[in-house]
Amino acid sequence: MTVPPATPPATAPSRAAAPPPNSLVPENGWHCGHYFYRFRDRQMFSAAGQAEFVAALQPPVEQRPERLQGYIVTGHKADFGVMVMDPDPLKVNSIHQAILSGPLGEVIEPTWSFISVSEISEYVPSEEQFRQNLLAEGMDRQSPEFEARVKAYVDRLPIMNHQRLKPEFPEWPAACFYPMNKSRVVGANWFTTPFSHRRELMAEHARSGIAFAGRVSQVITVGVGLDDWEWMVTLWARNPQYLKDIVYRMRFDEASAAYAEFGPFYTGYRATAEEILRHCRLIPAAPPS
Repeated sequence: MTVPPATPPATAPSRAAAPPPNSLVPENGWHCGHYFYRFRDRQMFSAAGQAEFVAALQPPVEQRPERLQGYIVTGHKADFGVMVMDPDPLKVNSIHQAILSGPLGEVIEPTWSFISVSEISEYVPSEEQFRQNLLAEGMDRQSPEFEARVKAYVDRLPIMNHQRLKPEFPEWPAACFYPMNKSRVVGANWFTTPFSHRRELMAEHARSGIAFAGRVSQVITVGVGLDDWEWMVTLWARNPQYLKDIVYRMRFDEASAAYAEFGPFYTGYRATAEEILRHCRLIPAAPPS
C-alpha cells in the first residue's frame, strides 16, 4: 500500500517588502556628467556649426538640466569641457548628444568623460559623532563653547548635505576635475581598514579642506558601479593658485598619502559657448572695447 505524502500545514503568505518603483531618478542626489572634447578639424567649422554649438550649451529653459557649466580646458587633453547635473541621467546625456549632433559631429572629438551621482558621504559626522570629535580634541563638554560649536554644526548640516546632493555651481573662474580610487594594495587596503580609523582619516582630510573655505568649493560624486573610477572630485576656485595649494596640502593627509590613487587632471576656466569658440580660434576675437 502506498502512503500519500503528508500535507504540509497551511502557512500565512509571506509579506515581503514591496520592491521600489522603477525609476531613473536617484532616491537621493542627482546624476552628474563630466564631458571633455577637442576640435579636430577647424577648417570644417561652419556658421551653422557655431549656432548649434551655442545652442547645445545654452538650451531653452524647458530642456536645460538643473546645473550646466562650460569650461575652456588648457593643455593637450581637451579644448573644452562641460559639467552637467540633473535628476534625469538622459537629460544630463542630452547635452553631450547635442554637442555631437549635426555638423558638430564632424568637427568635435570626445576625449574623456565620467559618469557619477552625488551622495552624502558615510563619513559625514552625525551630531553625536561631532560631539565625540570635539571631546577628542580636548574640549570641555561643560563649556559654553562646546555647545555653541555643536549647535552651529547641527544648524549648518542640512545646508551642507543639500550642497553635497544638489550642489550649486559657483561662478568662480577656475576649476579642476579628477577621478580617484581608494587603494586595495597589501598594507594599504582602504576597504579592509576598520571604519573607525577610516572616519578619523577622513576627518583629518576635511579639516585640511576647511582651511580653504571661501577660496575653494568642492563636490565629490560617486562613480562606483557606473564608471571606471570610484569617485570624481570637482574643485572650483577663485584663483587657479588655490587649486594647486589645496591639492598639495591634502596630499599629505594619510587618507591621500597612503590610500589614494588619482586619474587624469583636467583644468578648466569657466566660459560661455562664444568664449570657448573665440579662445579656440573658431570665430574671430571680439573687437577691443
